[in-house]
Amino acid sequence: MRIRTAIVLVPIFVLAAGCVTVKPQQRAVLADPIMQFEGDPQANAQLRHAIENREGSYGGAGVSGGGCGCN
Repeated sequence: MRIRTAIVLVPIFVLAAGCVTVKPQQRAVLADPIMQFEGDPQANAQLRHAIENREGSYGGAGVSGGGCGCN
């Protein structure tokens, strides 16, 4: 009986611990672009552009053109 209760209650406690109310003043901090998984979006855009031009890829990330850097 105790094991069955533990099997039911442990997932409930784990899921309840993930529920948080975010205050409006905290949302600005959480919405900062640096909080993205990619890190700095401008630096990643520059890096993607350089890699696409170097590799001569077409359409992989929505960029048209060849390997010369001209669009």
